[in-house]
Amino acid sequence: MSHLRGLIADRIRTTGPMSLAEFMKLALYHPSYGYYARTSRRTGRAGDFFTSVDVGPVFGELLARQLAEMREIVRALDACPAAGSRQPAEFDLVEAGAGSGRLARDVLDAAAHHYPDLYGSLRLHLVEISPAACAAQVETLGHHASKLTSTTHSLPEAVSGVILANELLDALPTHAVVMSDDGLREVFVDLDSVPGNATFVERELAPSTPELEHYLVRVGVRLEPGWRAEINLEAPAWIRRAAHSLRRGFLMLLDYGHDAAELYSGTHSAGTLTTFQRHVSSDRAGLLQDPGEHDITAHVDLTTVTSVAEESGLVTLGRLDQTYFLLGLAGAEMLDDDVFNPSATLSVDGEPRRTVNTATLKKRLALKTLMVPGGLGSTLKVLIFAKDVGTPKLKGLSYRTRLT
Repeated sequence: MSHLRGLIADRIRTTGPMSLAEFMKLALYHPSYGYYARTSRRTGRAGDFFTSVDVGPVFGELLARQLAEMREIVRALDACPAAGSRQPAEFDLVEAGAGSGRLARDVLDAAAHHYPDLYGSLRLHLVEISPAACAAQVETLGHHASKLTSTTHSLPEAVSGVILANELLDALPTHAVVMSDDGLREVFVDLDSVPGNATFVERELAPSTPELEHYLVRVGVRLEPGWRAEINLEAPAWIRRAAHSLRRGFLMLLDYGHDAAELYSGTHSAGTLTTFQRHVSSDRAGLLQDPGEHDITAHVDLTTVTSVAEESGLVTLGRLDQTYFLLGLAGAEMLDDDVFNPSATLSVDGEPRRTVNTATLKKRLALKTLMVPGGLGSTLKVLIFAKDVGTPKLKGLSYRTRLT
């Protein structure tokens, strides 16, 4: 029996069945044995799943374009530097769930090359709870390490700039509920009743908190008998903390999710909980097996995220598929169909032949992966909120603000 499995089993024996949210918290975030705690990286070919960062540096390059524009907006509103000063106003970039800092490195690479004002003013804050990932950040950032202002477990208190969270909310511990003929029930994790057996099983019991029923009432949805769903109470709490931390600037979220009317509909009547291990996904059948050995995720309720952000003083600038966000940022030079280098030609029987510019082709293939509908392009959603900067027209929102 693994250390984490034994720990969870002992806790259930002592205090009784635990909510799925508590189980996920231990399975993913236990400081010694949790899935995210034990290694600095879980994604890519050698990991369990792919993210936009794994596609290549072009994702960070595109985000740098948006950050450079956001920096100019914040800078124009901030007090001007003292006369004669050559130092640009400081601009905070806070990445929540930053891992080892690979996305931040890609952003900084692009900023240093294309946006020197952004690079010169940037103060990087990486928020990460995994000790292994935190330990790898300086090495990952390389020559950008001097930009790292803080590495913390929680958001900084006062941010003037951007708080960025890429695929964070869908990995927060979530409650699971089932609608029965007698009303709402919550899914708990218990031990099999066979003496000496440490097999985890699900139990449907009375909800651990009335907030679960209140949540469904607030979003205006009704679950039919037999439907299962996830209710993430930590995501709204995180949004409130982010809104409180942001003094002036933007909150940018990229995540898997749907509006409540879709998320809590017959389309998702079995819920959205999914596990990933070695690029193989499975539904909740494998959820309780080998805690700490696989990722667990559930789609985000974008309706609640938006309403909580607005209630917390933020202004919604845009909600859209990643496809349209990146199309707005890519620009004509990235989307040019000519992936050939006309200066690199070979002669075959006296006839010129164009050769493929492999660097350009690689970038275009990466863009296709990031944008194609049905893949990362439409499954990932982008939500951008603002505070104390008005309602600027952002490049990332210039193509189409469509949420599918």
